[in-house]
Amino acid sequence: MLLTIDVGNTNTVFAVHDGDGWRGQWRASTDGRRTADEYAVWLLQLFALEGLTVDDVHAVIISSVVPQTKFSLRQLCLKYFRSEPMMIGDPEVNLGLRIDMDRPREVGADRLVNAIAAHKIYGGDLIVIDFGTATTFDVVGADGSYQGGVIAPGINLSLEALHRAAAKLPRIAVERTEKVIGKDTVPAMQAGVFWGYVGLIEGLVRRIVDEYGKPMTVIATGGLAPIFFNATDAIQHADPDITLVGLLEIHRLNISEKA
Repeated sequence: MLLTIDVGNTNTVFAVHDGDGWRGQWRASTDGRRTADEYAVWLLQLFALEGLTVDDVHAVIISSVVPQTKFSLRQLCLKYFRSEPMMIGDPEVNLGLRIDMDRPREVGADRLVNAIAAHKIYGGDLIVIDFGTATTFDVVGADGSYQGGVIAPGINLSLEALHRAAAKLPRIAVERTEKVIGKDTVPAMQAGVFWGYVGLIEGLVRRIVDEYGKPMTVIATGGLAPIFFNATDAIQHADPDITLVGLLEIHRLNISEKA
């Protein structure tokens, strides 16, 4: 089985694929100080709940946008799974796509992995919106090439900034409101954040498509993808687990090249 590890700025997702489908998926907060042993204590207990053991895992692939996590995760793989992990960003790992950017090495690993998965699943010219710590809009050509994109503040980051900067404004959760005009502080904040982000999505998608000059399919991913997918016609598909599919495809590509 393959263990995939997707490290984002806020959360880290571990998932196991048995060749036919996903056997388990678990999420933890990202912490660059966590040791290999701490990861193991947490993860192996979750393995046991699904009837899995360390011996079931024969390979590992890791995508991380947090450099401080890489050493501990590599040690986790070596010590507990007896496997040298395939690390996105290492020179020997072939992603199988062209990166049409001024500085290709600066593109986040998660954005490239998403592009690979989106091309595999949907094809054609694409926009992938990832609702993470940042909200990213990534453009993928019909040939699978990564064409660039947009980086905007993430919705939870915006909420936290609003709470910290305005003394009388409370901390709130992301929630769709029926009306845009709020009759109290919390509904007004919720409307501003939610419908403000819908406006951000619709405006940026329209401008990207106009600039690109071709019709494009829009895919939303990340934990908040389903919420916004149901709020606007600008998004055609919601696929919260697209990064894991990308990691699976990259692993398959590199294994086939070595065969």
